[in-house]
Amino acid sequence: MNLREHLVQPDRPIDYVYFVQKGMVVSLVMTMSDGASVEVGTVGNEGMVGMGVYLEAIHVHHRSFAQIPGEATRIPADLFKQEMDRSEELRTVVHRYAGALMIQVMQGSACNRLHSVEARCARWLLMTMDRVGRETFPLTQEFLAQMLGIRRASVTVVAGMLQQAGIIRYIRGKLTIVDRQRLEATSCECYGIIRTEMDRLTDGH
Repeated sequence: MNLREHLVQPDRPIDYVYFVQKGMVVSLVMTMSDGASVEVGTVGNEGMVGMGVYLEAIHVHHRSFAQIPGEATRIPADLFKQEMDRSEELRTVVHRYAGALMIQVMQGSACNRLHSVEARCARWLLMTMDRVGRETFPLTQEFLAQMLGIRRASVTVVAGMLQQAGIIRYIRGKLTIVDRQRLEATSCECYGIIRTEMDRLTDGH
């Protein structure tokens, strides 16, 4: 999947379910009538894209696209539903992931309303690093501002503070997390909650 390539688009039939491979990250984004967009969730190799098929939704109102390019395995939606009917193990795994994704969306919604831009930015970077599996990944300030639903000027200020503190390094559209421990300290409790619940639910504990 290339950068910004769509997997699922709003108000269109979901033809495939995608299982994201390690190193790729998918953004789930809501777009308002005035064109403003905000990210409501992300999916990495712990999950799947096309949850609407599992929920028996004909259409969804969000769009899903490759935030960090990489590889995904796709299965036709009809075949996926057949396998869901056939395999209790598959139903259990997908059900657990649906719960983990719901927690991510709910916690993220509260975080976006209650916490500082700096803490939200740190949370987003940590979650992306977890999915990518490396310290350096492509990222523009414009894209990060869109995902957080804030002005680019705010991202510029926060990124400058984090870079000056030696926590990140940002050069020519590539961001490197230099000090993960301090980035976690900068983030709010939401990152830890989302990470813990995602690990617990997807591991089946």
